[in-house]
Amino acid sequence: MSAGHEITVRRGQFWVPGERVTTAGGTVQRAPMFVQWEAPPEVSHPHPLVLVHGGGGQGTDWTGTPDGRPGWATRFVEAGFAVYVVDRCGHGRSPYHPDVVGPMGPPFPYEAAEALFAGNTEWDADQLVAPMGPLPADLAESQRMDADRLGRLLDVIGSAVLVTHSAGGPVGWLAADARPRLVTAIAAIEPIGPAFADFPGLGALTWGLTSAEITYDPPARTPEDAVGRKIPALAGKPVAVVSGGASPFTGFAPQVVEFLTTAGARAEHLHLPDHGITGNGHGLIFETDSDETVKPVIDWILTHDKEIP
Repeated sequence: MSAGHEITVRRGQFWVPGERVTTAGGTVQRAPMFVQWEAPPEVSHPHPLVLVHGGGGQGTDWTGTPDGRPGWATRFVEAGFAVYVVDRCGHGRSPYHPDVVGPMGPPFPYEAAEALFAGNTEWDADQLVAPMGPLPADLAESQRMDADRLGRLLDVIGSAVLVTHSAGGPVGWLAADARPRLVTAIAAIEPIGPAFADFPGLGALTWGLTSAEITYDPPARTPEDAVGRKIPALAGKPVAVVSGGASPFTGFAPQVVEFLTTAGARAEHLHLPDHGITGNGHGLIFETDSDETVKPVIDWILTHDKEIP
């Protein structure tokens, strides 16, 4: 850096490797996870944020908006946080080959995007749909892979706050299950639910709020056994379930909070209209008022991100 140029941000990238598997063509890697990080010159907060995108999306959901503005990741950095943005396994810059990772699910159609992401929007639908790819057909395996890679990311960066969106929500619960002492809090933005729901064309939340098996106490031998039991990894953990006023997910958000509270989390419903922010749909992280929707989340993190005893 030449003299006279002030450093305003630091950034980099790396991958959390997948397993090595043998194929007819040689040894290959299965489902690595791409990680992009960014931080201000001086980090103001003790724990970084790990941003986990939703189903069909990619890390760019956090870094920019369909109308070309900076995304939540930038606003978090401006607030003094170090931020790690991941591309979940098989999404974005995390390579996908069906012979290695497993079969792909169906592509994401315009009709579904327009129905799901209606809200405070003025952007071109082409810009919304372009980055959306298929999920792995096996939703449980997809979540297992993501949680494994997130756990190993936490092994590298240390304790962190998870900020998840939509179908990335289960990955947050599972990552906390894998590394309970390295997840200090979870802000779940519009997480999929309610517990044990079935999503046609996507899969079922077989084990409560996850498709992949999660640890219950007492142990649940079948999904039916899980009802009403504790999830030790979430015991006392601060969790915000964030919803927009015009989202189809808003109706079941209180049920998600109730399930998490029963499981032992210190869960609460952060409903944006209660903070004077109205009209938001499921894509509130990149709608036209995203600079406003992020503020209550930053405030919540600053209040609830504490050292794990």
